[in-house]
Amino acid sequence: MNWNTKTLKIIKYIEIKNLLEKNSLDVTSDIPNEEIFDAIRAISNSTERDLSFFSNIKYLHDLKEIKAKACLIEDQYKKYLPKNCKPIIVKDPYLALAIISNMFNNEIVKSNGIISKFVNINNKCKLNKNIQINSFSNINENTEIFENVYIGSNSTIGPNVTINKNVIIHDNVSISNSIIMENCIIKSGARIGGVGFGFEMKTKQKIYHSGNVIIGKNTSIGSNTTIDRAVFDSTSIGDYSNIDNLVQIAHNVNIGNYAVIAAQVGIAGSSKIGNLVKIGGQAGISGHLIIGNNVTIAAKSGVTKNISDNKTVAGFPAKDIKIWKKEIIKNSIKK
Repeated sequence: MNWNTKTLKIIKYIEIKNLLEKNSLDVTSDIPNEEIFDAIRAISNSTERDLSFFSNIKYLHDLKEIKAKACLIEDQYKKYLPKNCKPIIVKDPYLALAIISNMFNNEIVKSNGIISKFVNINNKCKLNKNIQINSFSNINENTEIFENVYIGSNSTIGPNVTINKNVIIHDNVSISNSIIMENCIIKSGARIGGVGFGFEMKTKQKIYHSGNVIIGKNTSIGSNTTIDRAVFDSTSIGDYSNIDNLVQIAHNVNIGNYAVIAAQVGIAGSSKIGNLVKIGGQAGISGHLIIGNNVTIAAKSGVTKNISDNKTVAGFPAKDIKIWKKEIIKNSIKK
């Protein structure tokens, strides 16, 4: 059964080709320029009016039975396509998918410039042009919101917040003591800029947090993720990073650009994480560590020591993944 029953945008092949070439992807196909597609769907769920893609050898069997009109595919795999499906040959089908996916999206969120009459706005705020704020949201003192920002229902922004242009903030979000750079997406239920888990251990005396949070441009923060404000300076997430749902980022953590962090990761206070880091789901990182650039941390790993650049680690305590795999094999033989 096809559960995707919504009518999506109809896109011509020439539009797809032009967009991919604009993004420096070479495209080869004999599909007519005026050929149209109703949607882009997975191989197993595609129909005769759809565009699909093949980027994982695990789905080779499904590829042989694909019903789509055309498929984004590498040249070496086009021979497996049935006659009903035309190849659109690209070197990186998954990248091509990412580029064109929004062409078929008719639910892109953009500001309509309307502020609901059921919004509470403090008189010490500054709001710029074309801002949409939906019902029952609150904009607290010392908040500035720049152009083309969308804020969903029942969200609280401020105090001490700057939201830069083209930011999308979904429903039930709370942001305080933060700077959100342009083109970010904050998903429902996120909590950014709250007080962190800080106290003196013996007496349990709470430590006052006076810092903030900085979210870099073009970054996405997942639903129900929490990012705590710093004690003195800034907790920060770099540009072009993607943080999944249910992630905890503690006070004074600094994460570099292009990070990818999967769901249920926990990062303890004052750890410094480099650029191009990938962290698998449910991994934990202890406090006051330094994680280098281009590091991969496997799911459910427990990181207790610093990690240098370009390393891949797994297990608890986390270690080089090759060593971890050997230990797993050795232990399984013993059993």
